[in-house]
Parts: sequence; C-alpha cells; structure tokens
Amino acid sequence: MNPTLRILLIEDSEEDEELLLAVLRGAGYDTVHVRVDTEDAMRSALANEEWDVAISDYTMPQFSGLAALKLAHEHDPDLPFIIVSGNIGEDIAVDAMRAGAHDYVMKGNASRLIPAIERELRESAIRRTARKAQLDLEEHEARLDALVSNMPGVVVQLLRGWHHGYSFSYVSHGSIALLELPPERLREDAALFFDLILDNGVKELQQRIAESARTMHPVAWEGRIQTFMRSAVKWIELRLSPRHLNADQIQWEGIMANVTQRKEAEIELVYSRQQLSALSSHLQNAKEHERTRIAREVYDDIGGNLTAIKIDLLWLINRIPRNLLDIQEKVHSIEALVDRTMEITSSIARDLRPPLLDLGLLAAVEWEAAEFQKRMEIPCVVHSSHEDLAVDPDLGNALFSVFREILTNISKHAGATKVTVTLSADEHTITLVVTDNGRGIAHTDLLKSGAFGLRGMLERMRHLGGEIDFDGGPGRGTTISVHVPLTAPILRAGTLDKAETS
Repeated sequence: MNPTLRILLIEDSEEDEELLLAVLRGAGYDTVHVRVDTEDAMRSALANEEWDVAISDYTMPQFSGLAALKLAHEHDPDLPFIIVSGNIGEDIAVDAMRAGAHDYVMKGNASRLIPAIERELRESAIRRTARKAQLDLEEHEARLDALVSNMPGVVVQLLRGWHHGYSFSYVSHGSIALLELPPERLREDAALFFDLILDNGVKELQQRIAESARTMHPVAWEGRIQTFMRSAVKWIELRLSPRHLNADQIQWEGIMANVTQRKEAEIELVYSRQQLSALSSHLQNAKEHERTRIAREVYDDIGGNLTAIKIDLLWLINRIPRNLLDIQEKVHSIEALVDRTMEITSSIARDLRPPLLDLGLLAAVEWEAAEFQKRMEIPCVVHSSHEDLAVDPDLGNALFSVFREILTNISKHAGATKVTVTLSADEHTITLVVTDNGRGIAHTDLLKSGAFGLRGMLERMRHLGGEIDFDGGPGRGTTISVHVPLTAPILRAGTLDKAETS
C-alpha cells in the first residue's frame, strides 16, 4: 500500500494543484488534501483536520504565503510549511525562511519537492518528539518541585569538584524556612551554608564528606546552626548519598531536616536520666550509710546493753541461794533469752553491714560467700589476685551490695550447684566476676518489669562510671562481670597469684 500524505494546499490555481498532486502520485504517495486560498478557509481547514504538511504559494489574489505561514505557526509550530512559487526571488525566500518557513521550492524545479517534503516530515517528527519530551520534563519537574516543596526540610544536591570545592547544584525552597536563605543564594555560594554551622561542626562535616568521597558511603551528620538572619539556633540533620558524575566530580543527594525538637528532647532525657541516676545513687548511699549507722548502734548500744544485762544476770545467779529453785530457773531462762537476743542482734547487725567491710572488701566478700555456702549448701569459691583490697568506702559498699544482690538472685532463680567468685584489680579498675552453673539468664530476664534488683545494680554501677556484663543462656549458667574504675588507690597488704576461700 502506498503511504498516505495529508496535505493542506494553500493555492489559488487549480492547474498548479493538479501538477503538484501528479508529482506526489509519481513518487508513490496517495494524497488526502484540501485546497484553500483565503484566511477563513485556511482557519477552517486547520480547525477541522490534522495535516502532515502545508504547501503554500507565495502570492495569491486574496491571501499571501507569509500570512498563511503565520496562521500555520499559530495553530501548530511543528507543522512542516513549504513554499512553492514560480516568482519568488532569493531575498523573498530568505525572508520567508527567517519568518519560519521550513523550505521553499521553485515551481520550475518540482523534483526538489518530494525530498523537501520527506525531510521536513522527518524533522517535524523529531521536533514533535523533542517538544513532547520537553513538556513531559517540565511536567515532571513541576510535579517534583511541588512534592519537594511540601516536604519537611530541604532537598539538596551537593557537588564537590576536583579542587575539593563545594557547590549546591540544587536546593529546594525549604531552605527559606530552615536556614533563612533562598535557594538561589545557596546555589550561588555554598559557603553561606557552612558559615551557619556552630560548635566547630564544619570540620567534622567536611571530614565526613571526605570520608564518604573515599568510601562512597552515605553521610550522616547532626549539628547546630544559627540561621542567616540570626533569629534562631537550630539542630539540623544532614543525610547525603554520594555518586560519581565523572572521574573528577562527586555529587551527594539528600535531605537537610530540622531536628531541634528531637535533640532538645534527647538532651532533656539524658539530663533527666543523669538526675535520676544521681538520685538513685544518693538514695543508695544514704541507705548504706543508714544501714552502717544502725548496724553500729545495734553493735554498740543494744549489743553493749545486752552484754551488761548478761553480766548482771551472772552476778545475780551467783548470789541467789541454791534452795530457791524457782528463782534459779527463772533467772537461767532470762539468761537464755538474753543469749538468743544477742545472737539475733549480731545477725541483724551483720546483715545490715558486715563488720568485716571495715577490714577490706575482700574480707567482706569472703565472709558473705561463706555465709551463702552455709545457708544454701552450695559451694561458693572466692579467687582474688591480692591478699587484701582496701578501696574507697563508698566504692567498697557499692561493690559489696552488688555482690550480695547477685548471690540473692542465684539463691532465688539459678538452681545452681556451684558458684565461683573472682575479685581482681589493676591500677585503674577493680573487677568482680561471679559465675554459676545454673539454668542461665536470658536477655528477657533483664527486661522484666519486676527486675528491680538487676536494674538497681546497673544504675549503681553506671553512676560510678562502671559497667555490668551479663553472659549466659539456657543450660549454660550465668557469668556476671562488674568493672568499676577506682576512685582511690588500692592498698595492697601483699600480692598472691591466687587466694581461695571456700
């Protein structure tokens, strides 16, 4: 089948119309055409039909080629427009081309018409494709700009050249609200952004960008800025992903967001946690001091009074006549009651605070381990890197409280048959390690709402600058390691490779 060509012919001569159609049929084209020779007729033809090409005479009694050209361009600037005339001069042809005609052909040189039409059809298709692509691009850019403009924060493209200079190739309009700088200013001078950064954050940011350029890993940075008009100080978060544009240039795309509320909340949370930790430590210290005071009062006052009563009873026993059996029996009963009370008093005082703590942490740990072994009938072996460890009293009390809490948890939950304790120290740190062969602690145990003992240990050590590590699992037993920096020099009575108490 022959290709069909839809032609709008602007021509006043029927004879020239037939000649033109004959040339096209000779080239193998079937034609659909309308001939017009007035402005109104041409407007009607353009409005009612779509045309592949417009072919126009230059001079007509009621119309002209230039007027037709203007009308065609108003309707469709990509419609091929070819002037075919027998009396057009070179100057007129040049003016017509400048006015927008795509080509001109002399009527006496009809052989040029078919190549001209085919060339202009191809170029028209190219122009239409390019125009559509441009319109699509503009539509996509408008859609992207609308989307970006409604995003919280600033979308940026940061470019680094071969000389390590920085420039913004794109900045969204959010920069006005966040930085008090319009996008145009930042694209003109990227240094305006870096000048806003406070707290020596520029160096850190540039180091991270340089590291990203070397590794091609994303950039994540947070810092404080002062807005351009100095109306506010804000925390911003910058996240950028790098890509190579060419061998010499890297471009980062990402977003800059205002995280002031989040950072202030984090700072407040950290401050509150510090306050709670300090309060917890203060309460714990107050409790320890109160326990120590009560223990000493029990020892010194109640214990002393009971001892005096015991002495007086012995004096009284020796002076009661032996024939007064009822009185003798009552006095001996009172003596036994005093003895039991003295034992209970001593036990209460030891539970409040072992007097051996005054002799050093190691002595107190060994005593507590022996009491645990006696009470629970579970072997509890203590290893120490030193014969004696005398540390700051508050640190000693804290470590001993943690050790006692660990043994309490073992007795309640572990189901262990053996416990090993290691106490060691160097110039900077004292370490307590307690291992049992019980059922093992799970991570979920640390998160239980009622695990106040574990949380108390963690909080106490955190306030002292130390840490507690839990290692274990079902069937593997549990190892709890406590590491605390020393707040006072260790007083070594002597050093042993290993000392054991069981």
